[in-house]
Amino acid sequence: MAGKKRCQFTAEQQCNSAALRLVGSCPHCRHEFCGNHRLPEHHNCTNLQDCRQQAFERNKAKLESERTVAPKMAMA
Repeated sequence: MAGKKRCQFTAEQQCNSAALRLVGSCPHCRHEFCGNHRLPEHHNCTNLQDCRQQAFERNKAKLESERTVAPKMAMA
């Protein structure tokens, strides 16, 4: 049986905590992290800027599609 997967966070020192099975995998950099480092902001994700840009574009498109436009007034 293989040992537990460990957190892949590396900074000044290695994190020896066990990686979480369900929520520990980062969808942006595909690494596995413990509960303390699972968020992209906490493990200095290499793809964090791309993630933020994609979220901005999705939100912008959603807001533009929901924008209401006042009907033109009929000239009398």
